[in-house]
Amino acid sequence: MGKVVAVEYTTLDGVFEEPAWSGPYFNEELSGWQAQNLAGADALLLGRKTYEGFKAAWPHMEAETGHFGVKMNSMPKHVATTTLAEPEWNASFLQGEVADAVAKLKTEPANLLINGSASLVNYLTRHNLIDEYRIMIFPVVQGEGRKLWEDGTKIALTLADGWRTATGVEVITYVPA
Repeated sequence: MGKVVAVEYTTLDGVFEEPAWSGPYFNEELSGWQAQNLAGADALLLGRKTYEGFKAAWPHMEAETGHFGVKMNSMPKHVATTTLAEPEWNASFLQGEVADAVAKLKTEPANLLINGSASLVNYLTRHNLIDEYRIMIFPVVQGEGRKLWEDGTKIALTLADGWRTATGVEVITYVPA
């Protein structure tokens, strides 16, 4: 049985969008950790906006990212969308109710990695379909912007792991309580 792991960047005040603010704090520790996250995944599970952004960027980044970029480009992607018609970039679109489709994917022996895709993360959280939340909290406050957690999303979590990078990023892993 596979599991769903969400890996997210947030500011101290919970903003996740347009993470250019992460640049000054990103270092080899986080690069290595992100490589481990990707290595442990068999497929990506993405919302439409993240899929479109990744699809536009990653095919052009293999030269600078090496094995990481090769894996990003070659691994299967499962995309939650009702507006796109033709899957590209090794993707398939989830059919029917997203919660049912993800529950079915979890019965297979493949681990699914979610990056970004906050609407999908909130939706799957409300349906108890995420097995781990790996969150990087960057030591910056944006004061405005889209928050990772939407109003109405509730979950009790248990801390499974935590550590701090040399640049002050708190990396925490929670599992549903």
